[in-house]
Amino acid sequence: MATAQNGDTVRVHYTGTLDSGERFDSSEGRQPLEFTLGEGQIIPGFETAVRGLAPGESCSTRIEAADAYGERDDAMVGSLPRDQFPPDLTLSVGIDLQLQDQAGNPVQCKVVELTDDAVTLDANHPLAGQALTFAIELVEIA
Repeated sequence: MATAQNGDTVRVHYTGTLDSGERFDSSEGRQPLEFTLGEGQIIPGFETAVRGLAPGESCSTRIEAADAYGERDDAMVGSLPRDQFPPDLTLSVGIDLQLQDQAGNPVQCKVVELTDDAVTLDANHPLAGQALTFAIELVEIA
C-alpha cells in the first residue's frame, strides 16, 4: 500500500489539543484538510507526522513549539499611539486587529493593553510558545 510522501496531495482528519487537554482545532464535522506534503503549507511537525502514513492509518503526535508556531517573541509586542487609530474604532483588550506593516503586508494583532495614550499589540500567533498534540487520520492520498 502506498504511503504519503513529499509531493503527494493528502487529505487528513485531525484534532489538535494543548498540553492542558483543551481542544484548539479540529476537522470534525468538516471536510478533511487537504495539503501537499513538502510544500510548507502547514506547520512542519504536522507534515512530518503525516509523511509515511497509508490511507486509513492514524497517529498521535506531540509537536514542540519550535516545529509548530514557534516560540513567543517579545519583539512582536509593541505600543502605538492611540491617535494612530481611527476615532470611530472601538478598541478593547482582547480584540483582534489586522494592520499593515511598512511594506503593506497584513499583520494580525491582538490588543493586550490600552491606556489613554497608547494601544499595546501582540503580533505573535495565538499558539506561539505552545506544544501541540494532534490526533491525525490519513483519509486519502489524491
